[in-house]
Amino acid sequence: MQRWRGLEDIPRDWGRSVVTIGSYDGVHRGHQLIIGRAVERARELGVPSVVVTFDPHPSEVVRPGSHPPLLAPHHRRAELMAELGVDAMLILPFTAEFSRLAPADFIAKVLVDKLHALLVIEGPNFRFGHKAAGTVELLTELGAEHDYRVEVIDLRVRGEAGGGEPFSSTLTRRLVAEGDVTGAAEILGRPHRVEGVVVRGAQRGRELGFPTANVETLPHTAIPADGVYAGWLHANGEAMPAAISVGTNPQFNGTERTVEAYAIDRVDLDLYGQHVAVDFLAYVRGMLKFDTIDDLLVAMAADVKRCGELVAAAERA
Repeated sequence: MQRWRGLEDIPRDWGRSVVTIGSYDGVHRGHQLIIGRAVERARELGVPSVVVTFDPHPSEVVRPGSHPPLLAPHHRRAELMAELGVDAMLILPFTAEFSRLAPADFIAKVLVDKLHALLVIEGPNFRFGHKAAGTVELLTELGAEHDYRVEVIDLRVRGEAGGGEPFSSTLTRRLVAEGDVTGAAEILGRPHRVEGVVVRGAQRGRELGFPTANVETLPHTAIPADGVYAGWLHANGEAMPAAISVGTNPQFNGTERTVEAYAIDRVDLDLYGQHVAVDFLAYVRGMLKFDTIDDLLVAMAADVKRCGELVAAAERA
């Protein structure tokens, strides 16, 4: 899949294409309906498919300080879109100047002049341009003028997550923040993932016999609520069953919130300085402070056993 950052990266000889536009944070199951349809229609029409997204999130530019927690960084979204068969991903730098672009100018500058859109696939609530004034109706109206068609896909998917609310990035962020990583996974179609570089911490886990990878997460990452979780630690091309701790380490009066993953039965790992990923499978318990270190060790052993069982069951399913 080609990845372009800015309009100037688009090849000069780029021909007609099927395009869809959106933040697509998380590339959840609703997003997958739209993106999958764009890929399907592009193949039917014999042209490439393009996903247009933005960096930073538009809300951070329009309302500074309101950047939402991110479910997936752009490189992860690119991986997920490539798996769906997308041919190209265009990341548009979202600046104050860009935010003032009128809807008609956005269409002319991006969809027509650069991507030569033949067909645009969007959800019914798609908005674009200055003050989000552009609607699907306007997009369709201008399509007749610029020789492209518009297809609207209903991305509303429902399940048990969130009590039956329609799947969305907002709902997914809320479930992650509440520690309901099982519900978040239902929406995403896969476990919620946190990424970052392994840094040196207090190394108490190593001293206690459970060496953890202390992950310095990427900016604006959506991090689950404090607690212990079962999941996987991805490093060196390997997915290792893991017991994951999120919190401030109250046992030792910590103040900094961290994400630490213990690769079960792997005490030989040296991951310092490496970029790793942590997938959250299931919530195990809340963060507690024990009366003694021995009590803590008993709880940690039980946590590791439970996490191993949950991962094994998921891998068998």
